[in-house]
Amino acid sequence: MPATHHAEHVGSLLRPPELLQAREAHDRGELTGEQLAKLEDDAALAAIELQREAGIEVFTDGEMRRATWMAGLLESLGGVVPVEPPTSAWFRDDGTMPAPEETAFRMVAAKDKITQKAHLTAVEADFMSRHAPGQFKITMMSSSMGNLLWRPDISRPAYPTPADMMRDLVALRIKEIEGLLDRGVNWIQLDSLSYNFVIDPDFRARMFGPAGPSPEDVLNATVAIDTELVRATKAMNPEVTVGMHICRGNNRSAWMSKGGYEPVAERLFGEVPVDRFLLEYDTDRAGGFEPLRFVPEGTTVVLGLISSKTPTLESQDDLRRRIDEAAAYVPLENLAISPQCGFASTARGNLLTVDEERRKLELVVDTAQKVWG
Repeated sequence: MPATHHAEHVGSLLRPPELLQAREAHDRGELTGEQLAKLEDDAALAAIELQREAGIEVFTDGEMRRATWMAGLLESLGGVVPVEPPTSAWFRDDGTMPAPEETAFRMVAAKDKITQKAHLTAVEADFMSRHAPGQFKITMMSSSMGNLLWRPDISRPAYPTPADMMRDLVALRIKEIEGLLDRGVNWIQLDSLSYNFVIDPDFRARMFGPAGPSPEDVLNATVAIDTELVRATKAMNPEVTVGMHICRGNNRSAWMSKGGYEPVAERLFGEVPVDRFLLEYDTDRAGGFEPLRFVPEGTTVVLGLISSKTPTLESQDDLRRRIDEAAAYVPLENLAISPQCGFASTARGNLLTVDEERRKLELVVDTAQKVWG
């Protein structure tokens, strides 16, 4: 059975300024790929040490080699071309909106049949197998979010419908997971945010427009693809731990959707057979714990109660009270705690310092120790 860990973090950590500067220099042709890779390794080693010092026992490399958390689709695929990102609006908890250039990121769309041109997660896995002082996980964007790569004016010659493209994306992702398992990886986390299109009708309208898919179609497709990925992974290695992370967006301490899990809970929790659900719960933007009544017996729910968006430390008494509230729906032994998302879903990161990030992780660990021992 998968190991039980009650303290976890989602994956990304703040990049050091020198790495961001080096990536810009590489883009300008002033730094070789080998030089950049060395700096990425150094940053990943520092991220591992930060996690060790904080007491975290499930390590990542901080996603130091990625421009965004979506790197598996945006940076690793062939057959795609750069496009403008879909229209979205980002909001901070203080009611302000960051400038568009602050939250901008690169986006691509399928123009030809897609291929796997790079194996970024394999590089991460090989590095972590050599350097992680304990259990580590590899994070990846679920293929269920691949609909963002289909643009009718660009993609239709290669893929008449988004569903045609998604079949190839799923096959590529399963092949990628197979390679990770062959490397000895035994913990994989799928990041799947398409449920937000069902949870938040306003967000769906902003992203797809009035002619976009119905919430029922989005939910059916997302559940089907996520389930296929998890079942394929378990078929290759029944002992691998598979987690799924869901949040409301995380970019420069801003969010892009809101709403509780109720519209997706019965299908998501009842049909997608992961071992761990990592769920945003740091504000009332994600609703209450009632939807957790659909979580199957034995599945772990990692409560994202600690904000990665702000430096303010949460009250541990409040955290423990909320864990007790969640335990009315999921047995305490099947609960865990984490930040609601990573600290740097995009390379520029959230509005915290590394020391503040460390204190957040320490709070995760200390709270878990007090609750679960």
